[in-house]
Amino acid sequence: MQFIKIVIAAAALACSGFSSAQSYPTRPVTLVVPAAPGGGTDILGRVFAEQLKKRLNQPVLVDNRAGASGMIGTQAVAKAAPDGHTLLFTYSSPIYYAQHTFNNVPYDVKRDLAVISEVATNTMILVVNKDVPARNMKEFIAWARKEKGHLSYGSLGTGSGGHLTAAYLSKTQDLDMVHVPYKSEAPFAQDLAAGMVPWGMGTLAPMLPLIQSGRVRPIAVLSEKRLQGLPNVPTMKEEGFPDPELVTMSWFVLAAPAGTPKPVLELLEKHAREIAHTPAMKARLEELGMDAVGGSAADFRRNFDATGPLIEKLVKISGARNE
Repeated sequence: MQFIKIVIAAAALACSGFSSAQSYPTRPVTLVVPAAPGGGTDILGRVFAEQLKKRLNQPVLVDNRAGASGMIGTQAVAKAAPDGHTLLFTYSSPIYYAQHTFNNVPYDVKRDLAVISEVATNTMILVVNKDVPARNMKEFIAWARKEKGHLSYGSLGTGSGGHLTAAYLSKTQDLDMVHVPYKSEAPFAQDLAAGMVPWGMGTLAPMLPLIQSGRVRPIAVLSEKRLQGLPNVPTMKEEGFPDPELVTMSWFVLAAPAGTPKPVLELLEKHAREIAHTPAMKARLEELGMDAVGGSAADFRRNFDATGPLIEKLVKISGARNE
């Protein structure tokens, strides 16, 4: 009798999960982007939302919640109802870097979030204001040493990949520079172009118009290969800086609150992987200097565990730890 009860309960649970996937979504879906409008994460998040809307046959509304290096928006999703109607589309900082750079992260990635897919990757670019007298890394380091103790640099936020990499460069090259964190790339790009900060680590999407106008100059890309959007800009390795710590990738991740029904997560993973590889999405990614991934949840878990030691090393060497 007990065995029969267990079988009936399991069957009911399976049917419930199937039903939730069949009827999902029952109302508009909110896609939380933990960055301000105008930056690379927001641009890509809106493209993704438009594609997802077509597959779900429901509106997908982008909700920008910037602040605390992306942790404010990420925490909001971690605490949301686990029904698939509140999703997270984020860059790396609140998912990969926060646990290594902040002492009090208000969520646990593995416990509180169900990561659905790594949709795409991006790389950082070392960029300077047009008035900085440097056109390559040798000249950049010489200029920074001459101005030692008087320079600042910008990034997408405290604990971001750009922050850690720039801090690592400052530390290992004995440059003694001050970090200026931004909530997102749009205000950072504006301040860089205006000369409010002389240099920093950014991404192609918001920087390209400024580069094309001559207000910002790219010095090197922090990837294994040159970017299609900047074919004449060398990699850090080509510039004589082969440190693996100076290859900085940013992942764009789709996630849901932990506890979201498995059939719903599987459906969203299927959509995310398909969206990443549609011709329209891949073309848009190329324009933004990004690469399509469309990885599975299992791919994320492996990548998450593998990148931990490198991030820890960056934090230790750079000293970029936050209370």
